Amino acid sequence: MGRIVGAFGVQGWLKVNPFTESPDGLEQFDRWLVRTREGWQEMALEDFALHSKGPVAKLAGCDGREGADRLRGADVAVSRDALGDAGDGTLFRIDLVGLEVVDESGAVLGKVEGFFDTGETGVMVVGGARERMIPFIAEYVKSVDREGGRITVDWKADYDA
Repeated sequence: MGRIVGAFGVQGWLKVNPFTESPDGLEQFDRWLVRTREGWQEMALEDFALHSKGPVAKLAGCDGREGADRLRGADVAVSRDALGDAGDGTLFRIDLVGLEVVDESGAVLGKVEGFFDTGETGVMVVGGARERMIPFIAEYVKSVDREGGRITVDWKADYDA
């Protein structure tokens, strides 16, 4: 849901690059999962603010500039349970990972392995006989059936050949 990009001040505050729709999207979660060199660890959010240069956060146990510097580059996530229901017309990418991807004729292209962003466009990474990167936009993604475990796309098996 974001990445820690550095220290903010000398009291352990962190500059955060959010991957959420709004800059303050991480503020609503009182516990963050932070991927440190030792692996994922849960940290309590003590405070959060929108600064002129973006969001900043204070996490429990992160005291002083040195502590904040140690977290530089760490990914930030929240538990899937903390997200709740996506609601009508909304999808969480994590819920799509593992779904089968087929073209409009029903040919299986593979399974969703993950997503990444390129500016304004999200890209779905589909693993199978070969890896495909399909823009997650209405032009290519025709339907998502979470219950059926399938995403139908306007993408032919030989597009990447």
